[in-house]
Amino acid sequence: MYNEVKYLIAGDRAIVMEFGNEINKDINAKIRSTMAAIDGNIEGIVEMTPTYRSITIVYEPEKLSYSDLVEQLKKYESVSSSDGEEKVNLIEIPTLYGGEYGPDMDFVKSNAGLSEEEVVKIHTGTDYLVYMLGFAPGFTYLGGMDERIATPRLKSPRLKIEAGSVGIAGSQTGMYPSESPGGWQLIGRTPLKLYNPEAEPPVFIQAGDYIRYVSIDEEEYNKIKAEVESGNYKVNVRRVEVGELNG
Repeated sequence: MYNEVKYLIAGDRAIVMEFGNEINKDINAKIRSTMAAIDGNIEGIVEMTPTYRSITIVYEPEKLSYSDLVEQLKKYESVSSSDGEEKVNLIEIPTLYGGEYGPDMDFVKSNAGLSEEEVVKIHTGTDYLVYMLGFAPGFTYLGGMDERIATPRLKSPRLKIEAGSVGIAGSQTGMYPSESPGGWQLIGRTPLKLYNPEAEPPVFIQAGDYIRYVSIDEEEYNKIKAEVESGNYKVNVRRVEVGELNG
């Protein structure tokens, strides 16, 4: 975390409030707490978007000058991060690993020198903080993955990746919410609909939530998929203390 927050110009209607230069839980907690404190308290702010280490703030220059906005934002630099007793949303993501659903599993396990069962056990053994959403609506950037299964990105990105695919890129893991190109190593797929433009909200996962992957077999995958398509599946979301999380 920086000793001082940095303020960066992002065009004529946005400013970046930067807290650090690394993927770090403390930095991300500071970002979420700062956003919550600012929300609704500065007239002229249109929206705020969190990243791993910063907040992009879009504002109306007709109502608020850049210098005035910086001065007001500085008042929130001392907002404390959420402590270890906070409650968070823990979202279970049923996932079918390997085979046609995880076409890069063989490479991931070979790269790690592990069996498929060991890779799955490691991947499901951590509860992952959702640092941010981006790239595509609902695409999750998750932190905290065990370095034992860290795997380089594909040398040549795929032109088509199925919606719900779970992948690894370096020491990150995440999910593709819709069909798209991508360069992550695919190890599995969830039958859940991660992005639904007709739902409210369209994305049920938010920055600050935690993800727990749960290994399922193909029969369970097909059953859940049918329930999702019929609108009868309820995602398992629980409020838990941070101290109850795995990893």
